[in-house]
Amino acid sequence: MPEIKEFTFPSSTGRNDIFVRKYIPDAEPRGIVQIAHGISEHIGRYEGFMEFLAEKGFIAVGNDHLGHGKSVTDPADRGFFSEEDGWTHAVDDMDKLHDMMCEEHPGLPYIFFGHSMGSFLTRTYLIRYPDKPDLAVLCGTGHQAKAAVIAGLTLAETAVKTHGARTVGEKLNSVAFGSYNSGYDEVRTDYDWISSDPDAVDKYIADPDCGGIATVGLFRDMMGGIKFLTDPANIAKMNKELPVLFISGWADPVGENGKGVKRAYKAFCEAGMKYVHIKLYPGDRHELLNEKNKDEVMNDILGWIEKKLDK
Repeated sequence: MPEIKEFTFPSSTGRNDIFVRKYIPDAEPRGIVQIAHGISEHIGRYEGFMEFLAEKGFIAVGNDHLGHGKSVTDPADRGFFSEEDGWTHAVDDMDKLHDMMCEEHPGLPYIFFGHSMGSFLTRTYLIRYPDKPDLAVLCGTGHQAKAAVIAGLTLAETAVKTHGARTVGEKLNSVAFGSYNSGYDEVRTDYDWISSDPDAVDKYIADPDCGGIATVGLFRDMMGGIKFLTDPANIAKMNKELPVLFISGWADPVGENGKGVKRAYKAFCEAGMKYVHIKLYPGDRHELLNEKNKDEVMNDILGWIEKKLDK
């Protein structure tokens, strides 16, 4: 059985502690996979994937982002990054964890896995720290049009100025996620877009650390981050030799049923990225690791990682 360690480290904000969970394989580790979770969830939801990776010989590690999970000690911080530079702080925390892992386990291949908001944070990381990752897997991502990103950012910035960054963003939440169930014939809950597996949806709803509405400050930070990472001039700063795998469900509204994922893939290729791959899963929705075919997805991720490391 893998050894599980939990610890915290000081956030780059200077006022928060970041919670980390780490799974260590019994055998000599083959590499490190660092996981970045999505909005309104936490690293504990990746337990099955982290156990799977550790059983296959990889150290699996991930942190609860600012305002999420066990990185929240003050209830006022839930769904909130920072008064200023929140996106930068969240990425800096990921980098701090990366450096800690490399110091503790030097010389191992380093893989980033980012889901949803975590995929956008990871894409920002690939731009800011192009020489640190060896591989990257981007799950449940998208690539919004510039006009839509600017419109969303303007709405969020206006809400911050009007109501304050810590105000719960109910209207912004409705704009961002309100239409996500519209593509399905039968809708049982507000979160059916997460997975086609009703049990997975119910488990998400029952989790007190999931599903909360983020603050307008976090929406501002995220839209600013998306504006940064979709800029072709910034995409061009990534390591052209870095292998990247895009995975998503064909029925995932975050990726516009594959259209947004294809735009992201195309943007990477046009930037000169040499080893970009994409796989879309028929019938699957947003959370591939909580879909009915999650075992297939995990084995596909592992197979791609092993193939790239062998090269």
